[in-house]
Amino acid sequence: MKNPIAERITDFLKNYPPFSSLSYQKLLDIAKSCHVLYLEKNQTLFKINDATHTFFYVVASGAVGLSVTSDADDILIDKCDEGDILGLRPFFAKNNYLMTAKAREESIIYAIPIEIFKPHVTENADVLSFLLESFASNTRNPYDKNNKGKLISENVIYNDQNAEIQYYQPIKYTANPITASPSDIVRFVAQTMASSKIGSMIIHENRKPIGIVTDKDLRSKIATGLYSIEVTIDKIMSSPVITVADNLSIAEAQIMMLKNNVSHLCVTKDGSVDSDITGIITEHDIVVAQANNPGVLLKQCKRAQKSADLKEVREKLSDLIQHSLDKNVPIQHISSIIAEINLAITSRAIELAIDKMENPPPTQFAWLNIGSQGRKEQLLMTDQDNAIVFEDVAEDKYDTVKKYFIELAENVTKTLNKVGYAYCPADMMASNPLWCKSVSDWNNQFKGWITAPGEKGILMCTIFFDYDFVYGNESLVDAITKTIHEETNDNQLFFAYLGADALKNPPPLGFFRQFLVENDGEHKDTFDLKGRALMPLIDAARILSLSKGIKNTANTISRYAKLAELEPQNAPIYEACADAFAELLKFRTEEGLKNQSDGRYLNLSELSKLDKVKLKNDFQPINDIQEVIKNRFQLTYFT
Repeated sequence: MKNPIAERITDFLKNYPPFSSLSYQKLLDIAKSCHVLYLEKNQTLFKINDATHTFFYVVASGAVGLSVTSDADDILIDKCDEGDILGLRPFFAKNNYLMTAKAREESIIYAIPIEIFKPHVTENADVLSFLLESFASNTRNPYDKNNKGKLISENVIYNDQNAEIQYYQPIKYTANPITASPSDIVRFVAQTMASSKIGSMIIHENRKPIGIVTDKDLRSKIATGLYSIEVTIDKIMSSPVITVADNLSIAEAQIMMLKNNVSHLCVTKDGSVDSDITGIITEHDIVVAQANNPGVLLKQCKRAQKSADLKEVREKLSDLIQHSLDKNVPIQHISSIIAEINLAITSRAIELAIDKMENPPPTQFAWLNIGSQGRKEQLLMTDQDNAIVFEDVAEDKYDTVKKYFIELAENVTKTLNKVGYAYCPADMMASNPLWCKSVSDWNNQFKGWITAPGEKGILMCTIFFDYDFVYGNESLVDAITKTIHEETNDNQLFFAYLGADALKNPPPLGFFRQFLVENDGEHKDTFDLKGRALMPLIDAARILSLSKGIKNTANTISRYAKLAELEPQNAPIYEACADAFAELLKFRTEEGLKNQSDGRYLNLSELSKLDKVKLKNDFQPINDIQEVIKNRFQLTYFT
């Protein structure tokens, strides 16, 4: 008997991927189980934090918007048009929806049961490929012609770099899991699972996996009376077990579970069933891993109510960095993501401090990060460097206003210290009256450093010229930026001083290409990676960017990228400097993670021969860029 509604749904679906990869009959079978929903304008299909549905959805007509909530406002992330698919989260995760789906106009939606569609995912390579590609790319805009027809995975991702980090982040799993032999009795296996508070157990022969038993097996096969609790475990185990290698990413684990329609993966030494068991990955591990992705950490920052909440986020960053390095994610991508989370932590610390003050801020202000934080290159647990600029006020109000912001800064820096950002030993912090000033005072301060450069003034320039707006009124920062570029424009004396300072640290190799190490002190015989290798590249990028009038770019790699655009003739040198800086920053980060330090000093005896060669190769761009500085600012005789 014909089913005209199912046929109409089938005729529609066959025009859109991944349904176009299925036969008409299979589509018709799917369509027979579909529900047809009518949504009025602004009617919600599902909301953030709703439990996931047993359906995913296809827009038959109309349009559905996907939004997230930020600061109590709904922010539209995507709009799904005719033929677009949404509500896929149940395929990939067991936690609740992370977006709200709301009709933007009258819409008809086809609701497809996930359990009905899953077999076609596992059986059809094209359908699976489509899902994998869309999940991996995390396509966000269905109107984009380049991405038309791809799915929306509905993870809250704030930019493409976050998506890449999330996709490549290795999943944490239980190592050396409790196992059982095939001849073990079900009763004892069940008792072991209960006492150990685990929901599954791998069955092995000679440490090789041959099956798995889960609490679901116990419920469906033992509790129902299908098997006696006294039988051996091999009678009720699921076999074969799906095995994977130990470097699986979060997304790859989700994909493997989807592909094989399982909720557990067995980790073995080489990823095959013929090697020893080393761990187990569960759906719960994936849920936990998703809770630690960058997007979620940013949301945690916004919701934090006390310093302990922010500290919890900060403590997750080391793992995020380590896991990203393990998967060879580019260091500049890692740096960018960590910087955004650090900014979110600082912003929330400021908001919490304002809430604690008796009165709101008396005038407009801006919080700045300076130094490595200002360059967004603070990957490890280093100290605070910050400043406040506030709006010009009447002279009789100045002291009162400044006192307010110093007190505010004291509360903020105290919170940041509790979170894990140590106080600056040199007191380069907004709580210091020297670094809490009005716009006019800051402009005069920078004019003084620039027009009368001395040793101290140049030192301040190397710190305060690397700044980044964090919170408040950005136009106040723009005013300072304008002053800096007006005062430095064609200022030969200033650039001569700044250039001489940039040349103080030549390439750190001796006459016989040996490393120049520390001669005495606490770090004797170690290599100062920051002072001898990173700082020359940072200083060079700063002076050249200032001389070219590059604004709103403090990050060293970004500065070199801008310089390469403006000076194609020198692009190979600038690109080599950016590459060298990235590799040196990676060296420092790995050293810091290994020794729980700031990674500044390297013990060369612990480096491999290859790493030493890499290090030495990274020093050549220092020589090249310093030659550019000498020639540009005519420093051969000055220095």
